[in-house]
Amino acid sequence: MDGNEENRRNVISVFNGLEPEVKTFDDVSQEAEEVAAWVRKVIEDGINSEEIGIFVRSNSELSRARKVATLAGQTPLELSNRVEDRDGRLSIGAMHLAKGLEFQAVAVMACEDNILPSQARIETVADEDELDEVYETERRLFYVACTRARDRLLISGVKPESEFFEDFLERR
Repeated sequence: MDGNEENRRNVISVFNGLEPEVKTFDDVSQEAEEVAAWVRKVIEDGINSEEIGIFVRSNSELSRARKVATLAGQTPLELSNRVEDRDGRLSIGAMHLAKGLEFQAVAVMACEDNILPSQARIETVADEDELDEVYETERRLFYVACTRARDRLLISGVKPESEFFEDFLERR
């Protein structure tokens, strides 16, 4: 994010969380049901709801995160620039609000091909250099959201999924 490039492949973390789960679904309803089931399982395993975050690319996809919270029987806290008490509430928000936060479990959802990278940003590009910069900033935004998870990470989207899924699938 600060302009410095780093290669984090093969970096060893001091935490020993589970392998990230990467899932694609046929439609948004199926995704919502499965992510809600994942949230319920995480809570059943002893993680408090305030230690769970759900991130989407932008505010346009927030309704999908709200649906997950409802299906999981949780009260959502929509993240914003205001500091609020997360106690007892599932945090949901756009990826750009993830920086500086940490959760035991994170779901990064609504990662479709036309959403991540942002099609709206790509359509405003004037040249190849600018397109490369858009892709890199979108990839970093996705990376920041994913690295908010300390122990468990679920990444999901509806087919066709984001090309950024390849970053996770290559590691397996």
